[in-house]
Amino acid sequence: MSTTGRHRPWHRRLRHSLRGRLLALFLLLALGTTLVFVAGTSQVFSAGWHEWVRPMVTDYVDRLAAEIGDPPDVQKAQAIAQRLPVSIAIDGPTVHWRSQPRDDRADDYRPHDPALRAMLLRRTADGHELRFGVRSWRVQGQFDEDRPRWIGWLTLAGLLALTALAFGYVRHLFRPLDDIRAGALRYEAGDFSHPIPRRRNDELGDLADQVNAMAGGLHRMLDGQRELLLAISHELRSPLTRARLNAELLGDGAERSALLRDLGQMRDLISNLLESERLAAGRATLHLQPTDLGALVRDVVRDVVRELETARPDGASVDLQIEPGLPMVPLDAARLQLLVRNLVDNGLNHGASSDAALQVRLRRSGKALELSVRDHGRGVEPEHLARLAEPFYRPDQARTRRQGGVGLGLYLCRQVAQSHGGRLDIRSAQPGLEVTAVLPIPAAVTAA
Repeated sequence: MSTTGRHRPWHRRLRHSLRGRLLALFLLLALGTTLVFVAGTSQVFSAGWHEWVRPMVTDYVDRLAAEIGDPPDVQKAQAIAQRLPVSIAIDGPTVHWRSQPRDDRADDYRPHDPALRAMLLRRTADGHELRFGVRSWRVQGQFDEDRPRWIGWLTLAGLLALTALAFGYVRHLFRPLDDIRAGALRYEAGDFSHPIPRRRNDELGDLADQVNAMAGGLHRMLDGQRELLLAISHELRSPLTRARLNAELLGDGAERSALLRDLGQMRDLISNLLESERLAAGRATLHLQPTDLGALVRDVVRDVVRELETARPDGASVDLQIEPGLPMVPLDAARLQLLVRNLVDNGLNHGASSDAALQVRLRRSGKALELSVRDHGRGVEPEHLARLAEPFYRPDQARTRRQGGVGLGLYLCRQVAQSHGGRLDIRSAQPGLEVTAVLPIPAAVTAA
């Protein structure tokens, strides 16, 4: 799940999650089935009781009362109680008898409905009352009056277990979706080394093959573009070098300066293109060694400020704050110098319209180092923020060729950060723009 997904409210995450909706559907299905079953059976038994069972019970109780006789014969009543799962109590002028002791719980197992109790009550002509009841179910000789209740719970548990099994099977059917999602994330990050596995010969398996075929086509197209770009870049370096040497031989003047400036931009463009292709290989191209990032940032900022003081009368103002006690982190110092220089140059160029100093902050945040550079210039519109780190992308109102650069600075910064396992965050600071490079601290350094 993405970071944005983790911060969604729970009800939005539930609507977004197919797994969560399936689970909710199966739970509702189980509860609905139970309620419908209970309600339906209750109606059936209620109708059956009134229409068929009650007349038969009434007739049967009349027959039992007639068999006991008038006046009541205790021996006959005892024989009935032994033969049938019923309890019998006789109260009257001459006979007081119960089929079981009064303190026996079975004698108390009688219906709570007054109409049903009246149906099980008979009076003889000589004034005796015959009360019939149903003995409780017994489990291993013990009374179990809660048996109907736990049978109901057991039935519900069985329905839920069947629902859980059905849900697990559906999750098994949709498991390839997890592989497809993971593969799509790998392809988005530029990792085409691990195709999506085909787990089953069904529609989802066909979908995995189609996504793999699409990714393979994109990979071949990107490789072709890279090879073409590298070939052009390498071929241009030699004539560009000769052109610059010839321009140096020209006499001083505006034309010579303009030509040297254009040739310098072309040189920077080729160097940046080649560097971006090297960084595209990821961590394998880095030369990692323990680096004091604070000292590196301090040196780069000092050099950039000196260059600007030489080139511009107004110089540059930078507010540099570095948190003390930062750990030594394995970094590629040359690539980090490129990142810091590009961020500082970008901030100074686009914050030149403001008198406020460029803010450069280096601090530790949890298990990462954060280098943020914030200018106070015009900034960019929110719709451009997501694309600022794309190659050659420059909003017209904020970045033009007259301001210098070829549109690869933030792109290279993002590649340097990602090759170190980090990321580049860009946000509107109002006014200005804030760019933050987040570089993770390895676990070994954090533990130390």
